[in-house]
Amino acid sequence: MRVTITVNGEQRVADDVWAGESLLYVLRERLGLPGSKNACEQGECGSCTVYLDGVTCCACLVAAGQADGRSVDTVEGLSHHAGEGELHPVQQAFVETGAVQCGFCTPGLLVATHDLLARDPDPDDSEIREALAGNLCRCTGYEKIIEAVHLAARRMR
Repeated sequence: MRVTITVNGEQRVADDVWAGESLLYVLRERLGLPGSKNACEQGECGSCTVYLDGVTCCACLVAAGQADGRSVDTVEGLSHHAGEGELHPVQQAFVETGAVQCGFCTPGLLVATHDLLARDPDPDDSEIREALAGNLCRCTGYEKIIEAVHLAARRMR
């Protein structure tokens, strides 16, 4: 089947897609957007978090056919909002605080953080922990991630 998706504001088409193929696979393998990571394939780790019609979801749990005609924003789309050659404030905060280690969980955490700050520009630690609870990191103790969220929030206000 042919799947047409608006990805990061640009209409994209993928041909010969199996209807049960995941949105994550289409993004990574068919559309060349490797930012969202393929880790658990069960919606448990959050590494593949994207926006689907403005709502965050795990791209590994969405069938490609379900995404046809819809809008998807990925971690790659965050920098599009920052300007040419610049990082989004959320991305910059993660870099500056050392919240990025191996980087596998980072794309999902960036999207989840972006979503949180769009809803709550000044979250406290417990609100951050709750908002990011669906994103697992094996490298950090989450303290640097929480610090990054606070830094991004200050800069975005």
